[in-house]
Amino acid sequence: MSAELLASTAPGHDGTLVLTLSNPGMRNALHPDMYAAGIEAIDSADRDPSIRAIVLTGADNFFCAGGNLNRLLENRAKDPSVQAQSIDLLGEWITALRESRKPVIAAVEGAAAGAGFSLALACDLIVAAEDAKFVMSYARVALTPDGGGSWFLARELPRQLATEVLLEAKPISATRLYDTGVVNRVVKPGTARDAALAWADELAQLSPNATARIKSLVGAAPEQPLAAHLTAERDSFVASLMHRDGLEGISAFLDKRKPDYS
Repeated sequence: MSAELLASTAPGHDGTLVLTLSNPGMRNALHPDMYAAGIEAIDSADRDPSIRAIVLTGADNFFCAGGNLNRLLENRAKDPSVQAQSIDLLGEWITALRESRKPVIAAVEGAAAGAGFSLALACDLIVAAEDAKFVMSYARVALTPDGGGSWFLARELPRQLATEVLLEAKPISATRLYDTGVVNRVVKPGTARDAALAWADELAQLSPNATARIKSLVGAAPEQPLAAHLTAERDSFVASLMHRDGLEGISAFLDKRKPDYS
């Protein structure tokens, strides 16, 4: 069987798109076919109002081993543009995950290595098994990060720790990343997917309009001066108030009932 990205909905979780990294026998190592499928899946989910959240996970209780080193060796015999195009496609998928209007939750079992770690970092939220490991393994094989790995870590960890993770290329535990705030929730082994789906169900009850706007504000904040961000917050608040979800949310709160954002 070949590497593929499986898209499905789990029974009882119709509002959540589940994207499963699958590469049997290769610990779900990545392939450009996965990137293309991922871009298409995110685009489709963003256009589908019935999808309220996305969960990214790996098959067979393992998230992702990152790139396939044998394929990388094969690419050394080809024009460098071949590898560059592959990394660009990965970058498009990373960007799609980051900029999706829907909340994206990574459910990590086993390990997230190399670009697999980058994929998890591109998600809005991370649920990880307590025995899961995360590793930027590039330096171990004389390579450098792709998929935004160094970008995410440099922004989410102290500089010294980000440098340690990238240079030493040693696994860092889910619990340590939880302590730094990179991982949101640590759960018992074998339960990360279910925990992520349960969280997705909670997020699905929120206003899709407000959710998308909050994601946009959080994404823009690190690069924006305060004055510009205050303006963006003002415009988003007013637009949300005037949106139909704003009327429903306020009315439901005052009426002491559950809002219906259908």
